[in-house]
Amino acid sequence: MEGLPADCIADILSRGTPRDACRSAVVASLFRTAVESDMLWDSFLPPDHQEIISKSMSPVMYKSKKELFFKLSSPIFIDRGLKAFSIDKATGKKCYMLSARELYIAWSANSLFWCWKPVNESRFEEVVELRMTSWLEVEGKINTRILSPNTMYRAYLIVQVAHYRAFGFDVVPCEISVEVGEFCSRGVVTLSPSAFTKRSLEHVCGKNKVGGRSRLRSSDKVSRVCLERKDGWLEIELGEFYNQGMCEKEVKMSLREIKGVHLKGGLIVKSLEIRPVSP
Repeated sequence: MEGLPADCIADILSRGTPRDACRSAVVASLFRTAVESDMLWDSFLPPDHQEIISKSMSPVMYKSKKELFFKLSSPIFIDRGLKAFSIDKATGKKCYMLSARELYIAWSANSLFWCWKPVNESRFEEVVELRMTSWLEVEGKINTRILSPNTMYRAYLIVQVAHYRAFGFDVVPCEISVEVGEFCSRGVVTLSPSAFTKRSLEHVCGKNKVGGRSRLRSSDKVSRVCLERKDGWLEIELGEFYNQGMCEKEVKMSLREIKGVHLKGGLIVKSLEIRPVSP
């Protein structure tokens, strides 16, 4: 092993993950040169990373592919600032964030129902707060073509519940779903402030189809955890899907409460995130 040139070692390390490569440099000195090579880190970068960088709202400066990789592990704003792109540091898989402006939110253009406002704690310039409506519908879409192939993804809606202004969410639970072609994952979630305080959500899952085959989850009810993030926002898991990358499909991710006729308000929507599931 010690007689192998650095490029051969880099090729071997490229078969693993970025996390594995960094660990190898710590435990064995013969890996250190290879771990600094552009050849290795270029293999961890998405094939279309230059195209993505060209859409960035600000220049991305770097001196090596390793430096570029770690710069892209923090989100960069693309597509007029309506989306953010990043690389998962552990796996090198693509991650995307869709701003509230990039989502379909029923009646969000009507100031009687929704209020758009800037928020300092948000990555994006604006968030939107529900003033009052009986029809709640939030939907995001993304094409599998821009995601990493052969990867399991999970979608999250990033929100806050205005505890002193929230009302109407205890009556009927919201429906959540992720749809990709014939695959469909469905569930329900309660958005009341008390449910978030307990940090537990209960999803009722139906049948999922993968590659034309039906698959029923092992339990009709699966307990979920509502995570409070370091930035103070809450994330609701909408569901997960596997991107084979063999053909181009549209992923639809949604949260709805359209069956009840009661009024509700106090929900603040920040963004929708699509992240690879940690191995």
